[in-house]
This record gives sequence, C-alpha cells and structure tokens, in this order.
Amino acid sequence: MTTTVTSANATLDTTSSPACLRITGDWTLANYASLKLCTAGLAGQYDSMTRIELEQLGKLDTAGAALLVELLGTERLAQLAETDTHLPAASRALLQTVYCSLHDYCIPVKAPEQAVLVQLLERIGSAVDTLKQDTLHLLGFVGLILATFGRLLLQPKRWRLTSVVAHVEQTGLNAAPIVALLTFLVGAVVAFLGATVLVKFGASIFTVDLVAFSFLREFGVLLTAILMAGRTASAFTAQIGSMKANEEIDALRTLGLDPIEILVIPRVLALLIALPLLTFLAMLCGIVGGGLVCALSLDISPAMFLSMMQNDIDARHFLVGLAKAPFFAFLIAAIGCLEGLKVTGSAESVGAHTTSSVVQSIFVVIVLDAIAALFYMEMGW
Repeated sequence: MTTTVTSANATLDTTSSPACLRITGDWTLANYASLKLCTAGLAGQYDSMTRIELEQLGKLDTAGAALLVELLGTERLAQLAETDTHLPAASRALLQTVYCSLHDYCIPVKAPEQAVLVQLLERIGSAVDTLKQDTLHLLGFVGLILATFGRLLLQPKRWRLTSVVAHVEQTGLNAAPIVALLTFLVGAVVAFLGATVLVKFGASIFTVDLVAFSFLREFGVLLTAILMAGRTASAFTAQIGSMKANEEIDALRTLGLDPIEILVIPRVLALLIALPLLTFLAMLCGIVGGGLVCALSLDISPAMFLSMMQNDIDARHFLVGLAKAPFFAFLIAAIGCLEGLKVTGSAESVGAHTTSSVVQSIFVVIVLDAIAALFYMEMGW
C-alpha cells in the first residue's frame, strides 16, 4: 500500500488588502526540503497585519509544525491554533503542543565565572570547615568510646576477650615482620647518614648516639604509628564500612546490641596492646640496623656500641618514646572505626572513607608527635 504525499507550499498574495499568506498541502517530513526553501524565501516579506489562511493545509507532523513556527512565529501560530476552526483537532493539538514546548523552553543562563582568587578562598574555607566538622566528630566519638569503656569496666562479663585477642593477632603479630624490616632498614640508613656527615668532623663515634636517640625518642614510635595508620586504620574502616553497607550494623541495633561495644571497643583495646609492643620491637630493630652499619663501616664493635649506649643514653629516652604509643594507638583506632561508621552504603563510599581514615590517621599522628616533641623540650625531658 502506497501513501500519496500532497505537495506543500506557502504563497504570499499581495493583490488583496491586506496581503494574504496561504498555507497549502501536506506540511510533513516528506516535503521538508522544499518547504524549508519556501519559508526561507518568504522571510521578511510579511508582517503582523498579513492575513494567514490555513483552509488548504493538509497533513501536519512535528517537522511541518516546526517550519510553521519558523515561518509565523510562536505567538501568531498559537493564536491561529485557537481561532482557526478549519484546522482538524489533531493539527490544532499538535500546534498547541509545539507552542507550549517552545514557550516554556529557555536557554540555560551560564553562571558567571568567579575570579581565581575567589575560588581559591572558597576552597580554603570549605577545607577549614571540613576540618572543623571532622575534629568535632572525632572528639565526640572519642567521648563515646570512653563512656562505653567506663561502663564496661564495671561489667567484666561483657568483655569480649576473644575478639580482642583476635584483633591483637591481626594488628600486632601479623604486622611484626613489616615493622621489623622497615625499622631495621631505616636504622641502617640513619647510621649511614651519621657516618657520612660526622666523619668530616672526626666525630663518627657519635653515630651510636644518633641512632639510639632517634629511635628511642622518635623514629621507633613514629614509623610504627604511620605503618599502623596505613595498615590497621584502613582495615578497620573497610571492615566496619562493609558491615554498614550490608546493613549488619542496623541489624545489631535492631537486636538491642551496641555497635560501639561489639565492634569498636575490641579494636581499640587490641591496638592499645599491639602498638606499644610493636614500638618496642621497632626500637630494637632500628638500633640493631644502626649497630650493624657501625660495625661494618665504622669499626665500632657491638660491645663498644652497647657500652656507649649504656653510658650516654638514659632510660627516660626510652620511656619518652614509648609513652606516646598508647595515644597514637587510641586515635588511630578511633579514626578507623569512625570512618567505617560514616560509610553510606556503596562500594565507592567504602573506598572514599578508607582513604580518608588513612590520611587523617597519619596527619593526626604527625601533628601529635610534633606537639609532644615541643612539650618534652619545654619540660627538659
């Protein structure tokens, strides 16, 4: 079956007064090319006083309606669609729809571009506000942990020793090889650095004091805390975040159980136990690495190395370094668990908060270590 397409045209009759614009034929996609040339040729040859005749208008589709809009304008076309009774109901409805679509459409207004300085200040302000909110959340979460821990102290039956021991194994025992290897190598590097610099002043023997002081007071606990921030805080966030995404934490609350008591307290206690032990291991391995370099490069025997340490290094340096470990452990565990509880329910959120927990933990550890160094210096320790 073939469909007959009637040729379409638009002609301007200037012999009548006023002039008359006659629309004839099928204004459809099949006649689009010829109608486009016709409407372009009539542009500017008529005005608002020109009479429009649509009695001979045949079929009409959206392509033809668009050309009529281009030819007559939206307001004139809407007026004809309402007043011309010769048009079929379908054509009038189509013209009304096209008019409403064009009338409601507006070109989006491009937002004015801000100056680079204004954008920079906005980002700085946003970062400061984010830092403030994260600090307040961390302080509130620390208070919640302490309150829960204080409540559990009076109820020994509710202690989850099995969970604590399992987390001590994961965070402490499993991390011992990497901590020992890293601190051993850093101790060797520090000894090489001391031997290279101090030999110019004939004071290479003091490389022993450099290695011992640096690892007992700073490097031992700092390197261990940074490793735990990258290894353990991320693990805590991923574990709790996955539970949050799977609605397991909501299930715990539905059963009347406290997620802080079940998930957070065992992890905090485990890291409070594991980090000081790993710090002690790091101090030993760092000093061994430095002692090995001294024996190989500076001809300082192990006996002489230990003798100088015993004469020059007081026990307070060891205690000063070890005293920072529990504070670092508590904050690392708290940040890791808090970021896990902030997960909203998607894999992307788990990854984002895991990254955030590592960054925050390392930042807090370094800032707290700097504050502790200033405090020890002012106290003469």
